[in-house]
Amino acid sequence: MILKGRSPRILRKYFDMSTQTLQKWDRVKLGDIAEIESGGTPSSSKPEYWDDGDICWATLPDLKNKYLFDTERKITSLGLKNSSAKLLPVNSVIFSSRATIGEVAIAKVETSTNQGSKNFICDPAKIDYEFLYYLLKSKVEEIINLASGATYKEINKTVFSSVEVDIPNIPIQKQIAQRLAVYDDLIYNNTRRIQILEQTAQAVYAEWFVNFRFPDYEKIKMVDSDTDFRKIPEGWSVLKIGDVCTRIQAGGTPRRGKDEYWNNGTISWYTTGELQDNFLFGSKEKITEQSIDETSAKIFDKGTILMAIYGSPTVGRLGIITERSSCNQAALGLVEDTEKITKTYLYYVLKNLREKFNLEAVGAAQQNISKIKVSETQCLVANRDLINQFDVIAFPIFQELESLQRQNDVLRQTRDLLLPKLVTGKIRV
Repeated sequence: MILKGRSPRILRKYFDMSTQTLQKWDRVKLGDIAEIESGGTPSSSKPEYWDDGDICWATLPDLKNKYLFDTERKITSLGLKNSSAKLLPVNSVIFSSRATIGEVAIAKVETSTNQGSKNFICDPAKIDYEFLYYLLKSKVEEIINLASGATYKEINKTVFSSVEVDIPNIPIQKQIAQRLAVYDDLIYNNTRRIQILEQTAQAVYAEWFVNFRFPDYEKIKMVDSDTDFRKIPEGWSVLKIGDVCTRIQAGGTPRRGKDEYWNNGTISWYTTGELQDNFLFGSKEKITEQSIDETSAKIFDKGTILMAIYGSPTVGRLGIITERSSCNQAALGLVEDTEKITKTYLYYVLKNLREKFNLEAVGAAQQNISKIKVSETQCLVANRDLINQFDVIAFPIFQELESLQRQNDVLRQTRDLLLPKLVTGKIRV
């Protein structure tokens, strides 16, 4: 068909008709195109279900990227056998269905999950797993509205199975997934670079400030210290976190239901789920200036390090805010004392103390560590000259990390604008 010289109205009509005739979509139920499995958790009181486990066991923090290659925790074959957890095949699509609903990932290894996920084993004759991944991401708000529960919201298998969606044929599914995957591939490549940069900075910190193999270390003698660190390099000191920060303060949550605290908010308000050892460019929820004036919410300046103090295994996770922001009471804002240390040094001090913070966290319902405990925690502070030498290496890495993470943020926003239009056939591939 020749389109040259046609009026905009005719062209628009052609493209509308093309979308309808070239892309014939069928309405199906999710339970008809994939086998949906729930997860499970082996008893935590049985060491034999966990110790030296080699079977991936995915929980919410493992679902932050499109592809799942590994998990933070693993279970044994005995744990798998004696629980409701199931081993999922490669290319299963995992959807968090409890508490935090809507994180999605594609398993690239055989894995099990906890009960907080609903897992889709796709029928390849009916649904492409990559397309299902994007389709589910586009349906998160709709699925959240189907969730129920008094203590926390959850969507059960029966409800999930009955969710109706419109899908095209397999070739068009693959085309749509491939177009969206361009953005995810760029995000993945940036993420790999981010991981390498982070590993480089962490390795330098560990070599210098943990193993004490810093430049010219042979010339420095070790001296006794009446602290947990015992012997330390001469000229170094052991201080409390509170001694090397000018501010350590928890955030707060404006009262829900008060429209004036939330509607049209412009101030980023972070929760611990958003702290992933990352730079923070904007929160999921925002609050108003009025909420800062009238509630326990606090303002933190650009560059403040946020640290999660509630929830295992999130205790100790960090984020660096890139604009004036706020956070809930489950996080602390920490500002370095520039007379004593640099921001990058404080960041890695805190990161290195994460295991200690988690061991000292208390609480029956939810593990947490208090602001006082964090402030009183001892840390090793090198002489200022060596800290400055570390900053010469670490600060440019931090700048590159911020740039790459900002690129990823833009790529995600662009992808998410296209996503609902592509998976519903509103625009053609």
